Amino acid sequence: MHDGNAYGLWSLVILNSAIFIIFAFSFAKPRSRRDWRSLGAFSAFIVALFTEMYGFPLTIYLLSGWLQSQFPETDIFSHDAGHLWHTLLGWDINPHFDPLHILSNLLIFGGFIMLASAWRVLHAAQQQRELATEGIYARMRHPQYSAFIVIMFGFLLQWPTLPTLTMFPVLVYVYVRLARREEQEALREFGDRYRAYMARTPAFIPSRNSNATAEG
Repeated sequence: MHDGNAYGLWSLVILNSAIFIIFAFSFAKPRSRRDWRSLGAFSAFIVALFTEMYGFPLTIYLLSGWLQSQFPETDIFSHDAGHLWHTLLGWDINPHFDPLHILSNLLIFGGFIMLASAWRVLHAAQQQRELATEGIYARMRHPQYSAFIVIMFGFLLQWPTLPTLTMFPVLVYVYVRLARREEQEALREFGDRYRAYMARTPAFIPSRNSNATAEG
């Protein structure tokens, strides 16, 4: 039987969007226009995600004919069926406890921890007008952007939608562009010190040690 209460829950859209955006704001502590653009891009992704998760299931409607033909015994408009990877893989377990959902939660939680860790190091360095090269910045040059990407990827494992799947590569490109602009500014300000830091530290994928020479 169709669960008419699975969607149209706009209060949950607003509440969940606000919670995750506030979390991101509190961990990222945006200051510059670039910081705000970074947070704004992430916020757009979050709103699009929860709009489909609790508001209007656009992806389910667009794929409803194909999904119904492939899974005739499944109520495709139930909330559980909205976990599309779970539905497509045909898992007969609670979608909130399937391997992808568990991995999703770990990635989301880890991403926010990464954001918080990066901000503490960056804030201390900015106070002293120094390079941020300690802590997580010894493992990668752009941990805050990596954190946003990890969180978004985690949500895609949990609740993929056509808008967010389309937005994800675009936002990754935006974050890479923002990172490259930051690097140019750092090179102008710190010169050879930043070149040496770039040479030993990957950009987005953390190294196992701070002496890595590969570019992320």
